[in-house]
Amino acid sequence: MEGDTFSGLGNGTQIDGKILQTFQKNFVQVQNILDQNRLLINEINQNHESKIPDNLSRNVGLIRELNNNIRRVVDLYADLSSSFTKSMEASSEGDSSGALKSDAKAGHKRNRPA
Repeated sequence: MEGDTFSGLGNGTQIDGKILQTFQKNFVQVQNILDQNRLLINEINQNHESKIPDNLSRNVGLIRELNNNIRRVVDLYADLSSSFTKSMEASSEGDSSGALKSDAKAGHKRNRPA
């Protein structure tokens, strides 16, 4: 898939396959963390409702883990945003240099007529 392009932005802009793989990997990581958070929240709620001292004490660690997971999600989204911005900047620089990425065959550049 490396070197392939994907034209999925609706405006003819193509995304490099490597960038798409990075996005997909990060979104999978985010989803896994969010799934884990759902389980943590359920356990925290059950412990709270039980009012058993050991369970309530355990919640301290579970809430810390939940907070760390939320930080990780924020970091992953920040990385995604940064990567997307850089890829769009690179794409617009490519357009202004005379090479047209949109409407070109996958991975091939086409010069604009003068």
